[in-house]
This record gives sequence, C-alpha cells and structure tokens, in this order.
Amino acid sequence: MKTDPTRKIWDVIVVGTGIGGGTIGRRLAERGLSVLFVEKGPYGFSSERQYLDTEMQDPEARLLRGYWPKPVVATIDGRRSTFFGAIGAGVGGTSAFYAATLERPERHDLEHSPTRPHPTGGWPVNYNDFLPYFSEAERLFAVCGEPDPLSRDPDPQLRSPPPIRTDDDSMMESFRRNKLNPYHVHMGIRAVPGCLNCFGHKCPKRCKMDGRTAGIEPALATGNAELLDRCSVVAVHGDERHVSYIEAQLDGRIVNLRAHNYVLAAGGLGSPRLLLSSRSDVWPSGFGNRNDLVGRNLMFHLTEMIAIWPAKGSKSTGPTKTLALRDFYYVDGARFGALQAMGVDASYGMIVHYLNGVFDRSVLRGLRPLRGLTRVVGYAAARIFGKAKIFAGIVEDLSYPHNRVTIDPEDPEKLSFEYTVPTELNQRRRSYRKIVRRRLKGHRTAFLSLEPALNVAHCCGTLRFGDDPETSVLDRNCRVHGVDNLYVTDSSFMPTSLGINPSLTIAANALRVGDIIADAAKGGAR
Repeated sequence: MKTDPTRKIWDVIVVGTGIGGGTIGRRLAERGLSVLFVEKGPYGFSSERQYLDTEMQDPEARLLRGYWPKPVVATIDGRRSTFFGAIGAGVGGTSAFYAATLERPERHDLEHSPTRPHPTGGWPVNYNDFLPYFSEAERLFAVCGEPDPLSRDPDPQLRSPPPIRTDDDSMMESFRRNKLNPYHVHMGIRAVPGCLNCFGHKCPKRCKMDGRTAGIEPALATGNAELLDRCSVVAVHGDERHVSYIEAQLDGRIVNLRAHNYVLAAGGLGSPRLLLSSRSDVWPSGFGNRNDLVGRNLMFHLTEMIAIWPAKGSKSTGPTKTLALRDFYYVDGARFGALQAMGVDASYGMIVHYLNGVFDRSVLRGLRPLRGLTRVVGYAAARIFGKAKIFAGIVEDLSYPHNRVTIDPEDPEKLSFEYTVPTELNQRRRSYRKIVRRRLKGHRTAFLSLEPALNVAHCCGTLRFGDDPETSVLDRNCRVHGVDNLYVTDSSFMPTSLGINPSLTIAANALRVGDIIADAAKGGAR
C-alpha cells in the first residue's frame, strides 16, 4: 500500500515539473533518493495534442489543459497590461508546449575573456565544468542535429537529424552563398514513425522530449519518486538557516509537506513569487530575501520575428524548423544571439496570433473593439508574405535590478512583473536588425515586430547565482545563501540570459545540482 505523501519525510521535494524540476528529480531518483514532485496543474494525458492557448479566459478550463490559469500582470515601460503568457501549469510545465530547441550556449555566454568581455565578469561556474552536463542533458533529451560550423569547442555527440527537405536545403544553400554558416538546429526529438513535428504544442506520439517525457516519467519508473498533481504550493516555512516544511493546497485543504532538501523549479516568475509571498517574522521581505534581491534582475530575450522568402524557383512544402545560424551571435563586440527557423509559415492564424499579443501590450489595449482589426491586417499580411518562412532572431537581455518580479498581497498567486526596456538593449536591437538585413542581402526579408517584443517564456535571472551574497540570491551550487536545504534549478538561477534558448542550460544545471544534493545525501549530510 502506497504511503500517504503528506505523512512522509522525503529526501527531496521538487516544486515544479518543467525541464529544471523534471531533470533534477530524475537524477535524484535514479541515484536512489526518495523524491516527491509537487505540481500545480494536472498530470494530463500523454495523447493530447494542443497549443498553449493564450486566448482562453476561464481559469479552470485553462488549468485542465495545462495552461497557467491566471493572466500575467506586467508593467512595461510604465504601461500596465494584462495577458495570458506562454506559461504552462501541468506535468512538464511550459516545456510540454515548447519547440524542443536544445542548443548549447557559447563559451563567452558564461566566461570572461579580454576579446569577449562578460557583462558580469563571468558565471561562478565555468564552461568546462558545465560541459559534461551539457553532454548528459543532450543524451537524456535525445538531442539531434548538426554541429555549428562556427563553434570553437569539440562537436557535441548529437543523434542524426531527420532528412532535410528540398526547400530547406535550397534555403541553406542560398544562406551559404551569402557566406553564412547554417546548420541543422539541435532539437530534443525522437523522430518516431508518423512524427507530427509537435513544435510549440503537446506531442501525443512520445516523440518530443520535455520535462515530462525526459524527466518525470523516467523518475516515476524508478519507484523512488511520486507525484502530487493539482497541488498548489502556498508558502515556504522555516528559520534563518533551514526550511522546515512547505505549505500547499491539495483537494481544497491545506497540507504541510516535509523533506530533508527542497528544490524550487516553478519558473523564472513562479519561484521568486513563491519566496516573496513566504513572509514571516524571520523573513519579513520573503523567504531567503536578505538583501532585497529575490525577484530582481529579471531578464527576457527580445524576439525579432523575420519573414524570409525561399530562393526563386524553390517550392515550399510547409513550415520549417530545420535551420539555424549563429553568424549574428556576437558581432563587433556586441552580444546578440542565434537566428532560428520557428517551424511556422507566415499564415493568417500565426500573424493574427502575433498581432493580438502586440495589441494586448500596446497603449490601445483598453479599446477592445479595435482588436478585431488584427484579423483584417492578418489576412492582408498573409497574402503579401505568401510562402515566406518565419525565423526568430534572439537578442540577449542583460540584468538590471529595477526589472523585477512583484507580488499582489491580495492575490499572491498572480504572476506580475515590472520591466523597463534598457536603452542599450534598444540600441543593440537596432544594430541587430541592420546586421541581419546586410548579411541577408539578396533574400527578400521583412521584420514583423515594430516594437521590442519580450519573450515571456524565456524569463530568467530572478534568483541569480553567484559567490557574493550581496549581489546574488544563490551560491554556486544553486543553494540559497545561508539556507542549508533550499535549492533552485529553473531559469531563475541564470545571471545572464545567453544568446540562445535556455532549455539545455537549465537541464545541464539541474543535473549538476542533482549530483551535489545526491553526493551530500549519500555521504550522510542532510
């Protein structure tokens, strides 16, 4: 008979089941520790195939489908807006809907050098220390693709990617004629027969590797892990140096869950929100918030949506998720990022969805009847763009203390943040657009974004790790400074946002921290 998880003292409780939570939980369970996963959303069905709908309003309907139930409240450049972000709330978290892009960062993302100075002086853990964990994460997530031609490091041992299509091959050759260096993007997929290319939505064929398929399910299969879904963590309780228990709401009742160690992996907005709302006489500003740094240094990526038309004479066989380039990653001393195919064509539905998001963050958002005009614009744009492929250019964000997660005392579950677009980021964005236009000369291109577009799914940095407690929340082991049993393994730990999707780095760090916790537990330390 299974033990009541609320009555057991676990080796580790993991809050959140995305890539950070799923990966560390699997590592700990496979190393013989007892693990309890706590997830706000439902376990769901593996056969689902659905997009993360940002238009649905009903909280219960959203939660049932694995979406975060409540809208995000954002104050961007002084303008307050409310929208449903691309944030998951079910087993697998947001990764259940992600595009499965799992790329390694570049060495300069983590390290300082005279030729490529790092804005923070470098991460507390260097690139070489992360290397074995990058490789291990690529193995666990079944990453396939081709080596980046511009990389100076040894080629990763990637699985062979699916064959490239004729029109993608044509576009790759046209990029090369521009003296660019395209390659097959690195993706966490097992191309099973009948693969549906589930990029950006749930996969029913056990093909896409995410926090659930690569983390939670293998962990549960060990017999050392259990899952509490539909369980919402309310607060973290403890003294100055130790977490005693976490308070959660399960089936309409309050329960206290206990473990020797606790791991927060509720996301770049969710984990700091939980700590900020965990206030007590010992922690009046929120648990672990000694120096008012919890929730600060919020970063995103700016996403530049670019329509690129195939070469003349080539036939389009549908959207591509194949191509990636790093020619714009670091140019003339400026930090930008990768350019990747999004896996969508410039269709009517995609354009309207994008324009609705822009409208919801604009000064016109209060005039809801005008929102219907996005359909007219979308129809016209789809006719104009025709067979264009949509690429996403990443522009790296940097950390500023005034950009931060906030909480509403009357509704602590609400995700909210304040963000001012830095002047230097706007300048880099303009430079990036000029460089892309220049290097893609000869291709018909069009930028779809007029204003800076924050990628909310890539939020990070809000519980940054570092060696100095005066400037960081976590130590180099991703343990809260001064607290002996509280760790963080989601995107919150990152001191810079990288020039690439953060997923592989989150998974690699989760494996690293998992080994630290397991080594200490096996050595007798609790």
